[in-house]
Amino acid sequence: MTLPGPDYAAPAKLNLFLHVVGRRPDGYHLLQTAFVFLEYGDTLRFRVREDGQIKRVNEVEGVTEEQDLIVRAARKLQARAESRLGADIEVVKRIPMGGGLGGGSSDAATTLIVLNHLWKTGLERSELERLGLELGADVPAFIFGRTAWAEGVGEELQAVDHDGFYALVLTPQAHVPTQEVFTAPDLTRDTNALKMADFSAGGLLEFCARQRNDLEPVVLKRSPEVARHLAALEQASQGSLFGRGGRKARMTGSGACVFALFGSESEAEAALGRLPAGMQGFVARGLNKHPLFDLAR
Repeated sequence: MTLPGPDYAAPAKLNLFLHVVGRRPDGYHLLQTAFVFLEYGDTLRFRVREDGQIKRVNEVEGVTEEQDLIVRAARKLQARAESRLGADIEVVKRIPMGGGLGGGSSDAATTLIVLNHLWKTGLERSELERLGLELGADVPAFIFGRTAWAEGVGEELQAVDHDGFYALVLTPQAHVPTQEVFTAPDLTRDTNALKMADFSAGGLLEFCARQRNDLEPVVLKRSPEVARHLAALEQASQGSLFGRGGRKARMTGSGACVFALFGSESEAEAALGRLPAGMQGFVARGLNKHPLFDLAR
């Protein structure tokens, strides 16, 4: 079934760096990272129902309706707001699953933002963020809606800005189990915590170029396909903005996607053209605000 518009964006995200700085007694890892949104992602459509039922109207490969964060998000909002309304929801997937681009979290956040608006439930942005955290550590960042410095398990957010970039993102056909990465004995869990003052002293991209993704070595050791794509992107990315501070390319999140940043779309497209045949990827502009930022209060 195809629902009528409007279309609501659920953008992909990148972690410009990701440090594991500790571990809580409950086993959750303490992180520091920078979240940025891309002008690329999934699209959701909604139709309000009067009977209170919540249904996903299309199939999503590998995700049952009951497992889907979209459906779970809608039900959480419905319960929290004590709403008698329901919704039909359609999702058009572009973000690869399990790639570290936050597709499921972004879809859940868009669902909370849009249904809060359509159902007129009146929850504040901060309330939606707390609700989102119950669904996953990345969900609050999408509801927060700004390029963000993130700490804790990812829910302590402060807005920052970047000067603009284009990302070349490669999407290896590899499955990286996030739980396996975070429980790996060789994962570094004691990276020195950065201070916000250090972060704000220079430009965002310049600062992040000097950092790393602590999960990357763990993934590369276990996934030759991710390692192959990262090596190829490193080789192809002349002019990468990160190249001034270290390696030109980096993995996002817990993988499998890898990325390089450029100052112009033409430079990113040129790098894409230098990659070996068969490697899949896309070029997207970096955003400082979520496309639905003004829909949440």
